[in-house]
Amino acid sequence: MLARQAEALGDRHAIVDGPTTLTFGALSERVDEAARALIAVGISKGDRVAIWAPNVWEWIVCALAIHTVGGVMVPVNTRYKGIEAAYLLDKSGAKALFTVTGFLDVDYVALLRDTDIELPGLAQIIVVRGDAPEGTLSYQEFLERASEVSETAAKERAATLCPDDLADILFTSGTTGKPKGAMCTHAQNLRVYDQWSSIIGLREGDRYLVVLPFFHSFGYKAGWFSALLRGATIFPEPVFDVNVVLRRIQEDAITMLPGPPALYQSLLLHPDRAQFDISSLRLAVTGAAAIPVELIHRMKDDLGFDTVITAYGLTESCGVVTMCRLDDDAETIATTSGRAIPDVEVRIIDGEGNPAPTNDPGEIVVRGYNVMKGYLDADEETKKAIDADGWLHTGDIGTMDERGNIKITDRLKDMFIVGGFNAYPAEIENTLLQMPGIGEVAVIGVPDERLGEVGMAFVVAAPGQSLVSDAVIAWSRKNMANFKVPRRVEVLDALPRNATGKVVKFELRERVGA
Repeated sequence: MLARQAEALGDRHAIVDGPTTLTFGALSERVDEAARALIAVGISKGDRVAIWAPNVWEWIVCALAIHTVGGVMVPVNTRYKGIEAAYLLDKSGAKALFTVTGFLDVDYVALLRDTDIELPGLAQIIVVRGDAPEGTLSYQEFLERASEVSETAAKERAATLCPDDLADILFTSGTTGKPKGAMCTHAQNLRVYDQWSSIIGLREGDRYLVVLPFFHSFGYKAGWFSALLRGATIFPEPVFDVNVVLRRIQEDAITMLPGPPALYQSLLLHPDRAQFDISSLRLAVTGAAAIPVELIHRMKDDLGFDTVITAYGLTESCGVVTMCRLDDDAETIATTSGRAIPDVEVRIIDGEGNPAPTNDPGEIVVRGYNVMKGYLDADEETKKAIDADGWLHTGDIGTMDERGNIKITDRLKDMFIVGGFNAYPAEIENTLLQMPGIGEVAVIGVPDERLGEVGMAFVVAAPGQSLVSDAVIAWSRKNMANFKVPRRVEVLDALPRNATGKVVKFELRERVGA
């Protein structure tokens, strides 16, 4: 893919990262050099190589080099502490690690070494930015190793690869236990994200600000990987800061800005947004959480996006299951996550595993080329996730309309039952967002002696507003069915979120002992 793009778009900008600008031709050369260096340090086909670093141009070069030599890329969450990263490195059997020192004043090498956890399989640590501690290689020292092998070594290794070879192992967030590694192939990534890019209308010449972390499929596969596929220019951003994002949109004439709903909410809530020229924005893709209908409308009306596409996916599905289409009407885009991508099957099933009637809620299951090969070294977990007929059980609740469009109503584990009635937090949250003064909200179920469970809402006031718990409850009683009304409300300065913008609801549950 990269060789083809380098030949077709040689002098066009592929990556712009601060003072570093790489054309497609230069990117191809950098990848070839890094691939030869990987061969020189002993990386064989099938070896796992991890990347623990923020969104920088070196991340992309290293990932493509790993793929070139037939390695399996293992991204590591930059928010992880040493023990958490060590678990992934040990579980994946990583033979080498690309990392940084000094990002947000964090030394990842020190974090790892301070754990005193033995990682006998980890033969090399390469520091792509920052000082290289003793026992590691600086990025320049690593690249110098390329001269130890022939100039054609990388191309010869690449020629041995097959479409069904593993490309990456992405570990799930582990919110319900130890992280599990979802294994996907080169063929899956190329096919899924060729479809994804075509459906959203990503095109050559787009200027793509990638704020979502590269360690996540949204920042990696739907991010820089898709940009390269389509000949768009990648603008990596290592840390989300709403002021920086607004400035970069203006200065870099950004056209493509995907993200979770929280990203767009931050832009909309910024008091100085009108001072920035964001008229270049063309295309938004959102997902990763339940989406308020009002947000979709405001993204077009207030942020000026020509196109807003909603989509749904999970790590185990290569990141994509369903998508809206460019010719969908506004109501479909605003209220659903679209329908299955081509040649993929999606169903809604009831508690007995039977297809649910149209518009009735049930678990979303998916079957097709996007379904992972399985969890790394976890056959029993794989069998729980993928049944004997090849259906991936997502654990998400949704409905399907007559046209096959999916509406995500909640996570199976987030649903709670109030006196026999199923209550879906996302539905309650969408209603609460219509209350004047509320900027953000998250709802969980908490134990109740009489009803079994009741709702509890955590709310954040919109800028310049204030909220009182009793007023929120009173408004809820007027605007939603009684079983949906939160019995408790806590006002917060901010909701706890993970690196991809999802609200971390287990932290809210721990906060109240639920």
